Amino acid sequence: MAVHLHEEDLPEGALAPGPVAVDTETMGLITPRDRLCLVQISDGQGDEHLVRFGPGSEFNAPNLKAVLADPARLKLYHFARFDLAAIEHYLGTCAAPVFCTKIASKLVRTYTDRHGLKDLVRELLGKEVSKQQQSSDWGAAELSDAQKEYAASDVRYLHAMHEILVERLARENRTELAQACFDFLPARARLDLAGWPEHDIFSHEAA
Repeated sequence: MAVHLHEEDLPEGALAPGPVAVDTETMGLITPRDRLCLVQISDGQGDEHLVRFGPGSEFNAPNLKAVLADPARLKLYHFARFDLAAIEHYLGTCAAPVFCTKIASKLVRTYTDRHGLKDLVRELLGKEVSKQQQSSDWGAAELSDAQKEYAASDVRYLHAMHEILVERLARENRTELAQACFDFLPARARLDLAGWPEHDIFSHEAA
């Protein structure tokens, strides 16, 4: 298992066929303001690839975009809503089809309100994930080893959790409902980008 850091694009042929786990790191939580710094991606075979974008990047990244836009590749996320918005805004790519472990968790782990990645990895896989670098400076000239490990860990366990959550969704007869949620996520991300991040446009209340 190794963590590979790349500048501005993913090397061609770096990933095996099949689903890929995807995550992003940005300068903050307001997507149009806080630039995309890092895209993490893994094919689940043991290595994680980190694609870093510097200040003033044009976000060309044709190899990375080809993987993210491939309709034949399922993309696994934890809180896909944020990552989809960042990828669409900066890379101009709709990174679907989608499976979101956070949404799946909320649909089947109704016995808890703990749906963070750390909690999910601990319960489903019996492993520990450190979140100490979550709020660090992802735009720094050099990423520390701790930052790289943190970024890699965000995609390291998504394939294994996907398998478990697919089984639980089927067990609870919520597969179809989950798929409808996943299919809507790109539109939810576009609503965030368009100025409706907090308002429920389906609500009867005016907003």
